[in-house]
Order: sequence, then C-alpha cells, then structure tokens
Amino acid sequence: MKMLLKLLLVFTGSVIAQQPIDSIYIPVDSVEIAVDSIFRAKDTTQNRQIDTLFSDADLKKIDSLLVEEKFNSSLFDSIQYVINDKDIIGNSTKILSTELLKKRLVDLNANTPFNLAYNPSLDKVINSYLKYRKKYYPALMAKAKYYFPMFEQYLDQYDVPLEMKYLAIVESALRPNARSYVGATGLWQFMYGTGKQFDLKISSYVDERQDPVKATVAACKYLSQLYKIFGDWDLALAAYNSGPGNVSKAIKRSGGYKNYWNIRPFLPRETAGYVPAFYATMYIFEYAEKHDLYPEAPKIFHFETDTIHVKRTISFDQISEKTGIDVDLISFLNPAYKLDIIPFIENRSYAVRIPRKEMITFLEKEKEIYALADEDDSKREKPLPKYFEMDKRIRYKVRSGDYLGKIASKFGVRVKDIKRWNGMRSHRLKIGQRLSIYPKKLAIPKKVSKKQNKLPKGKHEVYIVKEGDSLWTIAKKYPKISVEQIKKWNNIWSIKNLKPGMKLKIFKS
Repeated sequence: MKMLLKLLLVFTGSVIAQQPIDSIYIPVDSVEIAVDSIFRAKDTTQNRQIDTLFSDADLKKIDSLLVEEKFNSSLFDSIQYVINDKDIIGNSTKILSTELLKKRLVDLNANTPFNLAYNPSLDKVINSYLKYRKKYYPALMAKAKYYFPMFEQYLDQYDVPLEMKYLAIVESALRPNARSYVGATGLWQFMYGTGKQFDLKISSYVDERQDPVKATVAACKYLSQLYKIFGDWDLALAAYNSGPGNVSKAIKRSGGYKNYWNIRPFLPRETAGYVPAFYATMYIFEYAEKHDLYPEAPKIFHFETDTIHVKRTISFDQISEKTGIDVDLISFLNPAYKLDIIPFIENRSYAVRIPRKEMITFLEKEKEIYALADEDDSKREKPLPKYFEMDKRIRYKVRSGDYLGKIASKFGVRVKDIKRWNGMRSHRLKIGQRLSIYPKKLAIPKKVSKKQNKLPKGKHEVYIVKEGDSLWTIAKKYPKISVEQIKKWNNIWSIKNLKPGMKLKIFKS
C-alpha cells in the first residue's frame, strides 16, 4: 500500500504540475475523484489485500489521464499520437463497419494522390481513434480552423497535396511550441540540423521552427524534395518521419517494392504506424460530421490577423499594456518568440502578428510602446540577454574541473542534448576531449587577474609526493601553507592529479 501511495503522489504531481495549453485539460477535481475511487481505505485485512490491485476500470482511467496529460504537454511527440496496429489486441467493438469504411476510402482515394486502399491495419487504427480519442478532435479541429487555410496556401504554392495539412496533426497536434524527446520542434517537428538546412533561424530570442508560416514553407520544400526522390507521396510521408535513408533500405530489403504497404514490415516501428495514423486522421477530419464530431469555437481565424514590423526590442506585455490586446492572444499568434520578446536586429526584420482590427490602435500607440520599453529598460537591474544566432556548431575542449552540467549551463543547453550531439552513453568526460555544441547563449569567459597566476618570488622547496599523501597531509607539514596555495603553485585542480613521485613546489616566504 505504501508503494501505491508513493506512485500516487508521483502521478498526481505530474498531472497538476503541467499548465493546460488549450481547452483540453483535466480539472483537478476529476483527478481527485479518480484517485478516491481507486484508493478507498478499508478496515479488514482482506479488503486491504484487494485494494493493492488495480481493476481494469482503474487502469483504463489512469491510462486516460496519462494520455490526456501528454496531449496537454508542450513536450509532444508524434509517438504519442501514432498507434501501431500491432499494439491493438483483441476483438473490440467496432465503431465503423468494414463495408462502410471500404466505401468511404474508395471515395477519398478518388480525390487524393495518396494510396488510400482498405487495409486491416488501417481499419484497426481508425476504429481505435474513434473509440478512444474522439474527445480530443473538437479541440484539434478548432486549431485547424486557424492553421489549415494558411497551410493550404503554401501547400498549393509548392504543388504539395493539400491533404498533407493533416501531417501537422500527427507531428505536433497543431502545437507550434511542441518539442519531442529528441529535440524536434514546432508544428512540423524539425530537428535543429534540418531546420537550418531549410533556412529556419534559431537564436536566443527566436526559434523559426515554431513560426507557423516559415516552418510551413520549410515543410513544403522538404516534402517536395522527398517526392522528387521517391516519386510517391506515401513514401515521401514515411521518409519525412524516418529519413529517406531508412525508406531506401526498406525498399531494398523488400525486394524492390515501391508501395508503402509492401515495404512497411521493413520500416522502423514508429514509421510503420506513422502513415496509417496520417490516413486515419485524414479520414476522421473528412468524415467528422458522420461521426458527430464538430469543432470548438476557434480563438481567431488566420485571415483576421496581420503583421507589423517593430522598430526596437519590445515585449508582449508592453504591447498589451498600451493596446489592450490580451497577452495570451499575442503569445498564440507569435509562438516563434521564445522569451515573449520581439527583438530588433540590424539587417534583420522581425514582426509581430496581431488581430487586423487592432492594427490602427497599434500604429497610434507605437511611440508610446517604444517609450514604455525605454522606461522599462532604464529600471531593469539585469540587461536583456544578448541576441545570439545559433547558426554554427562549436567545438568545445574539456578542461580540468569540467562536468556536463557546468558545460550545459555555460552554453544554455541541456545535458541530454550534449550527450545526444556527441553520442555519449555516460556522463564521463576526459580532459582534452572535444565536444560538439550547438549553443543557445554566449559563453562569457571569466577574467582572471594575471597577478593571481604569477608564482611567488623567492626560493622554494621541492616536495616529492609519497604513497598515501594527500594535499591536506602535505600542507600540514608546512606551517602557514594552505591546500589552495599548493594547488595554485603546482596547477593541481583535482586530487586525481596527485601521484607518488610527483614533485611539488612549496614557497615558504
């Protein structure tokens, strides 16, 4: 029972700690009710024994809460959305009959360049989404009301099928700030390197992978490139997820087949479920009303917004204070600005997107906004972070006293990122080791006084280190000599550097 209570504390803590990002969220009361139903105190020994087991209903409730929490988290990964049909076990009650699904897929296939033929695996995934995830779609459809018209504009411009807009749902659940566990970011989940390849700039202030328009253009370019390679949109989808190399290897291992379903057994596990998840999403959106699915009211439509270029660095709060535009709405419309600050950089044009009806108000209040920014800057104790473009990898040489946490803090990155960039499986470092770093901030070197590095003048004694010696025992042999002095005089910064036979300089005066 104690173990279950500990698990309960961890679970409820993770649920309550997350801030809901949109209208899909779990009221705390519902968590308490679920918890109360699972953990009722019993008086008898027999009842306490029964309480240590979860019923099927309990497990379904917990699974529902966990899935809902994942959909609320900005750490969204397409793995959370993708269902592999091999994981769907048992003959569950079907929401949609096979005959009706076949007919509807034929109708969809007639109007799309994708190969939407019936497949038992696709049947399982569609029915699973309709049965277990139906409640998430009204909120997704509300976001789609904002994003899809913009997606379609650029998909059409780059001659990419308009149905490719559903890919952003599979990738990010239409969250511009979504970040996967491997670092893929934005609506279209670009990795750092791929983003740079398609001219998505990343700096201390801005991550253009989170810019809906720029990231969509980059996705169109990438998908067009993949289609030129494989000549098939289904394979281009698979390559978008796992990389063109994995798709090429799957084609080779299948004996040369170029149909997705034929090469599917040879693709990575996630990719095997990725394309069916895309098809299932397309089906559900196209036949939403047939399944009584209707969108929630969207916050705003994309055509109701416009952009205006700023003439100095300003924050969302400053805009809101002078114009009355809600800060949350400004944040929703401008997800690329990581610090809720729009920077002003020479030879670089940054703009703020606001409701079109507020454009006149912004222009009338523009000077007041800049004056407020000047006033706030004069009162700020700590200056705003310096703009730093992360367009290059740096090579960092490990020094004595370094550890991964220290290096990560120095460059504003995470320890797990450093390990991933360098293929490291442990935290161990070696002095002189070179690490690849993609910094998010400038590493400001500490200024060291030259006087501190100079050795004292005068005679010195040479002490030969013996077996069992430590810096402390050596210092005790010389009155008024400290461990720090011995370390500084002999450039020793780790006890591991002290070895028998080593000669140490000891300055007595």
